[in-house]
Amino acid sequence: MDALRGFSLLGILVVNIAFLASGYRMAGLPEPAFDSSLDWGVRWVVTMFLENKFYLLFSFLFGYSFTLQADSAARREQPFVPMFLRRLAGLLLLGLAHAVLLFPGDILTTYAAVGLALLIFRRITPRTAVRLAVALTLLLALGFVLLAVLATAGTDMAGTVTDGSAEAARSDAALGGGFWEIVSEHVRKLSLIIVLRVLFQGPAVLAACLIGLAVGKLGALRDPSAHTATLRGLQWTGFTAGLAGAFCYTLSAWTDAVHKFWGEAVDLVTAPLLAAAYGATFLRLLPYLPRAGRALAVPGRMALSNYLAQSLICALIFTGYGLALVDRVSPAAEVVLALGIFAAQIAYSHWWLRRHRYGPVEWLLRRLTYWRQIYPDDRNGLDRKQ
Repeated sequence: MDALRGFSLLGILVVNIAFLASGYRMAGLPEPAFDSSLDWGVRWVVTMFLENKFYLLFSFLFGYSFTLQADSAARREQPFVPMFLRRLAGLLLLGLAHAVLLFPGDILTTYAAVGLALLIFRRITPRTAVRLAVALTLLLALGFVLLAVLATAGTDMAGTVTDGSAEAARSDAALGGGFWEIVSEHVRKLSLIIVLRVLFQGPAVLAACLIGLAVGKLGALRDPSAHTATLRGLQWTGFTAGLAGAFCYTLSAWTDAVHKFWGEAVDLVTAPLLAAAYGATFLRLLPYLPRAGRALAVPGRMALSNYLAQSLICALIFTGYGLALVDRVSPAAEVVLALGIFAAQIAYSHWWLRRHRYGPVEWLLRRLTYWRQIYPDDRNGLDRKQ
């Protein structure tokens, strides 16, 4: 699970770096300074194969880990609900600081809200969890279909693009400024992003977490080799329907609002299938790639610290906190930079975990969760997987 978490973290970084590097991408537009065939090729590849897939994998693991934490509390005869509520409060505080200071596209606040729903649904059966996840996904897709139908009734798309370009230019100027300008811009964006979180990403994350909850209750990942037929089925279904849906989504991603809504509706249904195919493929290949698995497991063990560090590093590169290279780095260079950052995180995580039991932010969250002093190098503390 640590290796799969590290794999998800890499995909999230390759997607997020474009939004951290450009006000235009945050506005849903391509960067006008980069219009070559290579630039568009990279955008298409990232949009089709990575966007909206890896955060679903990460969310699946959040739901799966929820079952491990509940089982651990039961074995230790500890009250689980107050402990998990403290954990969610810690995630909320970290997420708010992350969103305001570094990246308004933060997902930790979403996990804090979704975690409350997991507490409510924690006693449901795996079958019910899967059915609820499917129902949520279909309802979301239907919502975007309705938006597409409504938008078809006469929207000035040229004016929308013009407004978006002006908004992106304003955002670039703010992100390249001083501390308060950057923070003010993040807070301003949050007022719009919160709506997207409630209407789109929150329910999608909850659906993925419910699948993780079901898998955790079944104990299906304790021995993936015992479920080869199921994993193979996920690959066949996910790569056929998932890639077809991803292609349709990519075609619509850089067009007008009407087509974007249709594309989002298709992607909501098919992106989870492609994410499942990625996860199934990873689990099947992992026994044959032990060195790669170990390399990915190291940053996966301190995924929270690395997730926040990715935003910090990118903020120092792209905003006025540091080099202020906002909208000055091409899409291809962003991908190369993301791979370099992740390679550095593998090395740093390996160095840190040789000396400490937990990542620095993991230690802080555990301190809030268990409400007692836990040192980062505490070898006699609670097991990190519980």
